[in-house]
Amino acid sequence: MTGNDPLANALSGVDNAESVGHLSHEIQPASNVIGSVLEVFYDRGYINGFEFVDDGKAGRFEVELSGGINECGAVKPRYSAGADEFERWEKRYLPARDYGALIVTTSHGVMSHYEARETGIGGQVIAYVY
Repeated sequence: MTGNDPLANALSGVDNAESVGHLSHEIQPASNVIGSVLEVFYDRGYINGFEFVDDGKAGRFEVELSGGINECGAVKPRYSAGADEFERWEKRYLPARDYGALIVTTSHGVMSHYEARETGIGGQVIAYVY
């Protein structure tokens, strides 16, 4: 895929692969942010696993899909959200309360909005999944 946003391209590819029922998907090029987002997906149970493959270039991720993603995507522009403002973004990007997750990049790393709210820190909303 071509484009200026590797995260949006990666999540679009995962969403498309899930919608047609594929069991795996390859994300190329790899980046630290994409790896962190996949880690949150794995922790929340949306994918079965992923592996970084070093191909001598930028690398790639092999993602094992579980069929648990209804929709995922990148949030553009990247909105800043305080620890007490996540409900506003839940209403905008998620279909129901406590269903799905917003992916937030914070000063403590990439995490779901549930973890960010629990620790009391804000950040930028970069993606969503449900």
